[in-house]
Amino acid sequence: MADQDAQTPVGIDPPALSVLRWDESPDGPAVVLLDQTRLPAEETELVCADVPSLVRAIRTLAVRGAPLLGIAGGYGVALAAARGEDVALAAELLERARPTAVNLGYGARRVARGYQAAVESGVGREASAAVALAEARALHREDAAASGRMAQYGLELLAELLPEGGGHRLLTHCNTGALVSGGSGTAFAVALRAHREGRLGQLWVDETRPLLQGARLTAYEADRNGMPYSLLTDNAAGSLFAAGEVDAVLIGADRIAADGSVANKVGSYPLAVLAKYHHVPFLVVAPTTTVDLETVDGTSIVVEQRSATEVTEITPKPGVPVGGGCGGTAVAPPGAKAYNPAFDITPPELVTAIVTEEGVISPVTGVGLAELCARSSQVTIS
Repeated sequence: MADQDAQTPVGIDPPALSVLRWDESPDGPAVVLLDQTRLPAEETELVCADVPSLVRAIRTLAVRGAPLLGIAGGYGVALAAARGEDVALAAELLERARPTAVNLGYGARRVARGYQAAVESGVGREASAAVALAEARALHREDAAASGRMAQYGLELLAELLPEGGGHRLLTHCNTGALVSGGSGTAFAVALRAHREGRLGQLWVDETRPLLQGARLTAYEADRNGMPYSLLTDNAAGSLFAAGEVDAVLIGADRIAADGSVANKVGSYPLAVLAKYHHVPFLVVAPTTTVDLETVDGTSIVVEQRSATEVTEITPKPGVPVGGGCGGTAVAPPGAKAYNPAFDITPPELVTAIVTEEGVISPVTGVGLAELCARSSQVTIS
């Protein structure tokens, strides 16, 4: 899924999917996305020729996942620069599209800073736009490299935590694979590396209600990679733990606060509680771009609240975009209200370890997180 000019770095697993690319055509530049709302029924590309269309794609989850949102934000700013539009405004609109995902703002601001520096140097608008695109492509390549390192660190950690002999039974939530990354993903990338090295016994995939990112997307990626997997409803996880069928939980993150609190797809926190009770390692896999040292703790994280229709309706048939009240079949009385947070917050005391491209933090503490981020040039700065 690297853009058309990016190359996979040596030692990095080649991406299995093309999910985001920069396109130059006679009609002008565009950001082209694999429309994730139509998966797994259809592999359809969505062409975003301007920033408003990219913002809509982000809000409707056509493109999603923390690292990939950062990449999309970067390319979105490059698109505004190439079109001669207000780059600062574009960065602001993109950052606001999904407030919990810190990578989105990071990518947009980083490319905007590169563009502004070029403008101030006096090289001209066209050359400044080229600088912006180069910065977006650099972010894309860096994320691919980070994905490979996280996969290796995560696999090494599993070897330390779990019995010898492989056959790991791993439970994951939401989607954290190639569909969310410049490489093979975050948490899913660890499971994929385990599979490729013969150490994966079973991948348990939470459906991840209400939009079924696990059923639609993680199962889709697992199937493409020939991984042994089984799907379960989110509320079946407890019985799976009770039966002793889970060796470790692997999730991603949309934002990690300075104290180590983790915002991830809603349903992650109950898994952490279950894992703690059953003495099962609970591992968060995320790049340092997901760390926000400006957010003090979990209570300071803004949690996105989404439309009630995502809960009160179901998609009528395969190929119809998921979510957003697109004429689905009602599963609740007309006018029913719904509580629909996109994320929940897991406190650091429930997290066994955070795996990043810079290494592993365990136990998870604010001091340890700050020290790790100090070694990285990718830490998020407001």
